[in-house]
Amino acid sequence: MDQMKVTYEVMLGLAAEMVLDEAVFKFRSDKLYQAIDKALAVGDKDTFCRLTEELKTLYA
Repeated sequence: MDQMKVTYEVMLGLAAEMVLDEAVFKFRSDKLYQAIDKALAVGDKDTFCRLTEELKTLYA
């Protein structure tokens, strides 16, 4: 019984970590997209290139 409890707790921990990772990923990608849009709007090519590279590494 104790082994099942430990296994269950580990699985809950992993599920919570996956949810948190997904939330952080979505937050970061949304912020990058907003910053990329802003760089495009003002014509800042250097910032646009830097941010798109960062976005690529986020999705890699």
